[in-house]
Amino acid sequence: MASTAMGLAPLLYYAEFSIEVKLAVVCASLLLSGSCGYAVSAQVYKHLQALNVGLLNFKDGEYSSTIACDSNDEFGRLCTLFNETADTLRKEKQWLHQRELMLDKVLQSSPDVLLLVNDDNRIVFSNYQAQRFFCATHRLEGSLLDPLLSAKPRALSDMLLKNKEGLFTLPLGDQGVETWHLAIGTFLLNNQPHKLFILKHMTRELNRQEVSVWKKVIRVISHELNNSLGPISSLLHSGKIVGKQNGDPRLVRVFHTIEERIDHLNQFVQGYGKFAKLPPPTFAPIVWQDIIAQLRQQYTFELVMPEPVALIADAVQLEQLLINLLKNAHESGGEAKDVALVVTQNTDQVVIEVLDGGKGMSESVMANALVPFYSTKPTGTGLGLALCREITDAHQGHLMIQNRKGKGLCVRIVLDKK
Repeated sequence: MASTAMGLAPLLYYAEFSIEVKLAVVCASLLLSGSCGYAVSAQVYKHLQALNVGLLNFKDGEYSSTIACDSNDEFGRLCTLFNETADTLRKEKQWLHQRELMLDKVLQSSPDVLLLVNDDNRIVFSNYQAQRFFCATHRLEGSLLDPLLSAKPRALSDMLLKNKEGLFTLPLGDQGVETWHLAIGTFLLNNQPHKLFILKHMTRELNRQEVSVWKKVIRVISHELNNSLGPISSLLHSGKIVGKQNGDPRLVRVFHTIEERIDHLNQFVQGYGKFAKLPPPTFAPIVWQDIIAQLRQQYTFELVMPEPVALIADAVQLEQLLINLLKNAHESGGEAKDVALVVTQNTDQVVIEVLDGGKGMSESVMANALVPFYSTKPTGTGLGLALCREITDAHQGHLMIQNRKGKGLCVRIVLDKK
C-alpha cells in the first residue's frame, strides 16, 4: 500500500483532476493493493503459524503433530521437511520409551538391591528388592536415605555413607549372619551428581562355592577309597576261606573285623557320594501323608501340622532331609518324646521345624555345624547337616539352626511354595 501511494503521488500531482477524483483514485488504489497484499500474505502467515505451533510442540516433547501443505513452493518443501523430522523424532521417542520400559523391567526383576540417590541423599530410583530389604510398604522414591539406614545394622550405614565398596556382614539375631557385597557407581543425571548403590546377597553364593570345593575333595577321597576297597574285599574273601579251612578262630575273628571295617568304609563312601553327586531336584506336589508314613517307620516324633500344607518340591530329597534332621534329633541326648516335626505355612512360604530336647549347641559347634566332615559324634561323618543345607539350597530355601529357650535345638527349613 505504501508503494502504491508513492507511485500515485507524481501522477496525481501533474494530473488535472478535481480533488474529489484524486481522493477516489487514491482510495481505490490503496484498497486494491491492500486486498492483493492480504491475499498474498495470508497463505504465508498461515504456514508460519503452523510452523510456529509445530516447533512449540517439539519444545514440549510432542512429535505427533504434522503440517498439511499441498503447495510446491518453498513453504511446501519446508513443511515436508518438518513432517519428516517429526516422524523421525516420534520413532526415536517410541524406541527410547520401549528401552526405558525394558530397562525398568530388568532392574525391578533384579535379585540385587538397587538404590539411586542424588546429591542430597534422596532416593530417586529403587527396585522391589530394595523395598523388601528395607521392609517398606511403599515405593522408596522421594525418601531420604539416612532414616532408612537408621533402622538397619550400623555396618550397612558405614558402608553406604562412607562409600566403601566390598564385602560386609549383617547380623540376623539368632539366625546367624548374612554376607553382602556393595558396589558403587557415580555419574551425572540431568547435570546433577548421582550415586548408584548395588547390594548383592552373597551368602548363598559363598555357600555354593564352599560346597563345590568340598564336593571336589569328596570325589577325590571316594575315588581313592574305592580303588583300595575293591582289592581288599577280594583278598578278604580268599582269607576267610583259608581261615575256615585251617580252623583257626583267631584268624576268623581277624577277618571278621576287617569285613566290618570294610562295610563301614563302604557306607562312608556311599554317604559322601550322595552328598557330592546330589542331582537337581525334581519338583512335584508333596503328598505329606506318604512322607510322614515313611518317616514314622524309622523314627518316632510328634507331628504338628495345624492345616494342610501345599508345597512343590522333590519328595525324595525332602524325605532324606527330614530323615537326617530326625536322626540328629534322636541322637541329641534328649528323650524321644521331645522330638517334634512342625510344618506350617504362610502366604508364600512353608516352614519346617525339627525340635529336640537335647543339650543344644555351643557357639563353636553351631559355627561349624554346616561344614562338611565336621562332627561331634565319635562315629559321625559330618555330612548330615551339610547334605540338608545342600538340599535346601537346591530348593532355593534357607536353613537356620538355633538353640531353644530352656533346652534343645530347633532346625528350621524355609521353602517357597513355588
